[in-house]
Amino acid sequence: MAMRTRTLGTTGPQVSALGLGCMGMSALYGDADRAESLATVHAALEAGVTLLDTGDFYAMGHNEMLLGEALRTAPPARREQALVSVKFGALRDPDGNWSGYDGRPAAVKNFAAYSLQRLGVDHIDVYRIARLDPDVPIEETVGAIAELVEKGYVRHVGLSEVGAETVRRAAATAPIADLQIEYSLISRGIERDILPTTRELGIGVTAYGVLSRGLISGHFSRDRQLAAGDFRAHSPRFQGDNLQHNLNLVDALRKIAEQKGASVAQIAIAWVLSRGEDIVPLIGARSRERLTESLGALDVTVDAADLAAIEEAVPADAAAGDRYPTAQMAHLDSER
Repeated sequence: MAMRTRTLGTTGPQVSALGLGCMGMSALYGDADRAESLATVHAALEAGVTLLDTGDFYAMGHNEMLLGEALRTAPPARREQALVSVKFGALRDPDGNWSGYDGRPAAVKNFAAYSLQRLGVDHIDVYRIARLDPDVPIEETVGAIAELVEKGYVRHVGLSEVGAETVRRAAATAPIADLQIEYSLISRGIERDILPTTRELGIGVTAYGVLSRGLISGHFSRDRQLAAGDFRAHSPRFQGDNLQHNLNLVDALRKIAEQKGASVAQIAIAWVLSRGEDIVPLIGARSRERLTESLGALDVTVDAADLAAIEEAVPADAAAGDRYPTAQMAHLDSER
């Protein structure tokens, strides 16, 4: 069966209905299997997934180099169909600590030059600053990306984790293909102001965290021991009573999944897919097994009764704990 497609806004490219987020193949979830990561990217391309998402700060360039290797070793026909989305701007030190964001025009072009080299490509399909730089007007950052578009180094301008006002200012500066932002059954804040704004302006949404970093995948257990370097050890939703509360929501969702003959992850992804043709969920599969499960969500049909049951099991704002630690929440323009 051919992969379903969606379009990123009115000015963006046509992409697969599900994209692949590659971050976990390099960073923040503990050790990853390089060979399995490459095989997973290849399997995604073979299945018709065209949108591949990375960031230049994921393991300090490692993820871009890994993705570049995967593209280089993929069959030519599959490599040519791939569209690469890159986030930039996060500043880190050799210990992996976060130290802010840089959206200055000169920095934007510098980041892009390094990404092109690491990825081994002559252009980036969608380019976006990972978080708003509070010291640089969004017009200047977006304007610099637009200059890269004019020169052919970037195809489309994207945004990430910004609020409705910033979306409007960015869209007044240059055509915006999409806003990348967290959106899941337990992270629905964009529904209040941000999603109506993107729809008004014809901007697509690439939704990350659709399984809330595995929390609502149906595979996370109450007694799971997280590996060293796994940032979920510090994530509020994975802590103590919060974790217990959130996994109770998963148990309620599991009952619906069993009735549908689907997995919990598939129901959670299918719910995001149901929110509109302008939304493309990014699945963070690190293995072919998880990739296959996630792609199965495309075969899950949820009708009005199913959606009502899902939202009764997991109401909006039902999650316990913020989606990031307090220090990181402060960097989210989307939460202001």
